[in-house]
Amino acid sequence: MKDYNEFLRDKIAIAPDSGFIITDEMMTPDLKPHVRDSVKWLVKGGCRALFSSFGLHKTVTQLEALRIITKEKGGKALIVCPLNVVDEFMNDADKWLNHLPVEYVKNMADILASDCSILITNYERVRDGDIDPSYFIATSLDEASVLRSYGSKTYQEFLPKFGKVAYRFVATATPSPNKFKELIHYAGYLGIMDTGQALTRFFHRDSTQANNLTLYPHKEKEFWFWLSTWALFITTPSDIDKSYSDEGYALPSLDIRYHKVEVDHSTAGFEDDGQEKLFRDSAMGLKAASKEKRDSIDSRVAKMREIINASPDDHFILWHDLEAERHAIKKAVKECGEVFGSQDLEENTRLTRLFKTGELKYLATKPDISGQGGNLQRFCHRAIFVGIGYKFNDFIQAVMRIQRYGQEISVVIDIIYAESEQSILDTLLKKWEQHKYLVNQMTDIIHKYGLNSTNIMEKLARTMGVERVEVKGKLFTAVLNDNVLEVKNMADNSVGLIHTSIPFSNHYEYTPTYNDFGHNADNDAFFEQMDYLTPELYRVLKPGRIAAIHVKDRILFGNATGTGMPTLDPFHCQTITHYLKHGFQLVGIITILTDVVRENNQTYRLGWTEQCKDGTKMGVGCPEYILVFRKLPTDTSNAYADDPVVKTKQEYTRARWQIDAAPMWRSSGDRLVALQSLRDSQVSTMQAAYRKYSQDSVYDYHEHVALSEDLDDDGKLPASFAVVAPGSWRNDIWDDVNRMYTLNSEQARKELTMHICPLQIDIVERVINRYSNPGDVVYDPFAGLFTVPNIAVKMGRYGIGHELNFESFKDGVAYLKGVESQVNAPTLFDFIELDTDNDKNGTY
Repeated sequence: MKDYNEFLRDKIAIAPDSGFIITDEMMTPDLKPHVRDSVKWLVKGGCRALFSSFGLHKTVTQLEALRIITKEKGGKALIVCPLNVVDEFMNDADKWLNHLPVEYVKNMADILASDCSILITNYERVRDGDIDPSYFIATSLDEASVLRSYGSKTYQEFLPKFGKVAYRFVATATPSPNKFKELIHYAGYLGIMDTGQALTRFFHRDSTQANNLTLYPHKEKEFWFWLSTWALFITTPSDIDKSYSDEGYALPSLDIRYHKVEVDHSTAGFEDDGQEKLFRDSAMGLKAASKEKRDSIDSRVAKMREIINASPDDHFILWHDLEAERHAIKKAVKECGEVFGSQDLEENTRLTRLFKTGELKYLATKPDISGQGGNLQRFCHRAIFVGIGYKFNDFIQAVMRIQRYGQEISVVIDIIYAESEQSILDTLLKKWEQHKYLVNQMTDIIHKYGLNSTNIMEKLARTMGVERVEVKGKLFTAVLNDNVLEVKNMADNSVGLIHTSIPFSNHYEYTPTYNDFGHNADNDAFFEQMDYLTPELYRVLKPGRIAAIHVKDRILFGNATGTGMPTLDPFHCQTITHYLKHGFQLVGIITILTDVVRENNQTYRLGWTEQCKDGTKMGVGCPEYILVFRKLPTDTSNAYADDPVVKTKQEYTRARWQIDAAPMWRSSGDRLVALQSLRDSQVSTMQAAYRKYSQDSVYDYHEHVALSEDLDDDGKLPASFAVVAPGSWRNDIWDDVNRMYTLNSEQARKELTMHICPLQIDIVERVINRYSNPGDVVYDPFAGLFTVPNIAVKMGRYGIGHELNFESFKDGVAYLKGVESQVNAPTLFDFIELDTDNDKNGTY
């Protein structure tokens, strides 16, 4: 078993090298210096992304990397690109790489028949045809924005198809600026990091709303460093090495002209409540945006015609989004060539070539058809966006078809938009600023650290650990530190009860340090870190005593697993295996029912609509568990604990025992936070009906359904939570736990990560009461807000907790001090002395 610090260092997110080192002698002579360095970096990494700005020889870099790999390792290489980019590769291979042969292929028959080492095809041939990427030793996806959409057909098809290719590259000039999270889809394709793991490591999850993700502020620097180990951003040659000349790589100036056309607000329509709208506004949603586009076509095309007429000698690209716009453009500019989706591919290519060579003066096309890869700047420096949309990648790619290195004339971009589309334009410009920020962050790292990931690893290694803080009271000890390091200082057989809610392997991270148990690649890595902790927990627990571990299974979403449907990760089963491995004995599993309606609102896994479409997709609610483990006592003949948990029958009555053992447990009602909706009169009516149903001696499923349907007919069955959930008839299944009865709910107003599976106070009280004695030490190694030590102090025990997150630690200590002061607060009777000598009647 490796040293713990070594294990933590292995967590540092550095993309591993899977390629080989090449020398200058192995490369084509006379390549640009920045191209040579880029090729070396790509081949050494093996699976890498090249985000090289327009005109920086991105095609040449890919071709040279594939040429060297096939020469040194054998086999064939495949380039996948948009159809209109094929010519660019052919031309660059001939011009820059000594007439390197590259052949276009349509299917596997073409591939097998070809003598070329480097073949090229378009995305549709791979996605919809019979081309098998696993045949190739190396592949490169040019204009790889097809991978940007995580749930897209192309992404889902390409992930398994290319998974076995030894050398995989992606290349684009415009990585997505949408808060940068789409970059991890490239990482998933390249095998750098699982997409779900990357989301967890760098992005804050909202446990109440699926896919609401934002980059952690404390993770931003690490995110950039991690990205720089597998993605190369280049805007000028000097980005790679300051000594490289940027001569010839100055982009032409960009003159952007905005043209707002007025709309008729009298046709704005009505709100859902019948109120008349004062203004037309595309910000009301996609449907509204589409309507604004359609209704303003004539005025936008008229403005386009006006711009063209003002510059009769210029060539123009006329970018549009709708087919109706294309028809209107063609009607206004009859000499215009049209490129569109349903067009024959050869005709598409012919018209594009005519425009490139200057024979065609006007070309109408969509950004998602002609906006990627092609060099259209030779005879054109003007472009008109007849309409705008939210897709920044399509927009910037279209701009860069003519604003490229080699363009000798100032580029003029005219953007025409309806008055009601101002919000779309604002969003587009905001994304442009985000794109600039992304590129600047990455190039700054290259300037500072070069292309050597070892330098970056040393930088990241500084985020190990926290500054230790210890706060002690009369009834508690709270420590801010890694629990693996802290538990080593605890005495053998000193803890009466261990009760905790362990983290998930990689679902949440609560701190920026690598010590965080949530900062792991997967379940295997998580339990490897637990291997450093659990033996120590066994050591400090008294013989015969209990470790009660709170867990929940995880939902695995179909777009991440490729199954197309949500499935369960049986985390509680793996937890059982782990604790058994370290000597604990499993003595019970308590199941805590959860609200399936709330769960579906958070995960969209148990949808009523989907159930009606196909019931086979429908799982069941995901309960929580208390796994009850026991450390064997010294004497196993009777199996009583060395220090048994004893209760007299006077303090623990038969009546109380029957209630504890009964299948229905009720919460005490003393709540930190009550669910507001449960106070509503309608809910009270529902609860009364539910009590009547639940008091029946024999459960009747049909009566249960009938009750729910009656409530639904009366409009009293809520869609946000389950009010008549099935009751449990077993004492190992708790169905009455108040989901909001947690210390976490006190933190809702703070910027703390909400625990996906918070430990409810009801649970803690029952566990402490059942499995510990007054005066015992109760220990929680993952203390969070110190719920367990807090309740332990309140119940006459000594609480110990270890926590890594400073904000949680600070608030937890405040809770502990508060409850300790309450426990130690004197009562009126403490100030009254009994004086039997002066009061012969014995009164006081």
